[in-house]
Amino acid sequence: MWPLYAAGFTTAFGAHGIAANLGGFSEEAVTSLLVLGGLLALYDGAEVLLKPVFGSLADRIGGKPVLLGGLMAFAGASALYAIADSPGWLWAARLGQGAAASAFSPSASAMVARLNPAAKRGRAFGSYGFYKSIGYTLGPLLGGVLVWAGGLRLLFTVMAVCAAAVALWAAIAVPAVPPLPRKRQTVADLARRLADRSFLAPTAALAAATAALSVGVGFLPVSGAAAGLGTVATGAAVSVLAATAAVVQPRAGRALDAGRLTTRTGLLTGLLIAATGLASAMLPGLAGILSAAALIGTGTGLITPLGFAALAASTPEARMGQTMGSAELGRELGDAGGPLLVAGVATVSTLTNGYAVLAVLLAAGSLLALTVHPRTVPTPK
Repeated sequence: MWPLYAAGFTTAFGAHGIAANLGGFSEEAVTSLLVLGGLLALYDGAEVLLKPVFGSLADRIGGKPVLLGGLMAFAGASALYAIADSPGWLWAARLGQGAAASAFSPSASAMVARLNPAAKRGRAFGSYGFYKSIGYTLGPLLGGVLVWAGGLRLLFTVMAVCAAAVALWAAIAVPAVPPLPRKRQTVADLARRLADRSFLAPTAALAAATAALSVGVGFLPVSGAAAGLGTVATGAAVSVLAATAAVVQPRAGRALDAGRLTTRTGLLTGLLIAATGLASAMLPGLAGILSAAALIGTGTGLITPLGFAALAASTPEARMGQTMGSAELGRELGDAGGPLLVAGVATVSTLTNGYAVLAVLLAAGSLLALTVHPRTVPTPK
């Protein structure tokens, strides 16, 4: 399992490590906000388009080849800019990284499910989410140190080495997970399965949690600056959010496996806590920002492992990659939609009202969870 956790760390570190440092340390390549937005959108756009495709491919040929191919492609794309060091190749490298992450991220999630029995999947997904959260937390910090020391080329070099090392580790340590026999599936069959409540409820909760997380990371520093707080205080708030999510996820997974927590209760509680966190962001000063960060982190930490465990429990083993890829697509849409919604409301009104609108949507989602019952993970006797 450790190489799979390392793959989760790699995709998170790659996403945030570069994104957090493109605007401030690459004047030659990033000449305007429009260029910065394009570079950021390349990575996420590739993931939105390709994750379901590579998830289905993992079901067809096995998860390990897709995992190794994605990691090696990520290493190659990172090395491309490290060697070429030109603005044009930065676009190509960023697109290549996003496409490669689209391959190894859903295949890693599918292998986490395939390599663990149902009674232990909560713990497994909790640990997987923990190391992804560590990547999200350390990415901007370590990326900034590397860029300060040697520019973007050094950061891309380190990412290439990291991805190649994880690929070698996975090739040696991760067992092959052969594809399982599958019944022929039509487009209508796929649509019916993805429209089933056992898929929609966990995926909607994962999208909502990712939306809250993205809004917290992106806009809590803005609220802190408006309240007269310095960069150290606002940076600490974002670190509290990521660290809380990292700590909560393994505990939530263990509680699910032990039968102390059900999927429905956990998703409902997580949505309510995240909504409360967004409401706390409306309070002025450091207390409001820190409480918002802690609550959003707790809510997303609850939802993430329980949502993926519920998806794994309700999915045929032979379609695990397709389900995880489609669920990851839902998370990417939440990742983009949450900040866009809050920014749109803030443009015509205030940032406080933006927090309020998203909080209401999450609270409404929790009410919906009272009527929609995702299948829960079987617990050991």
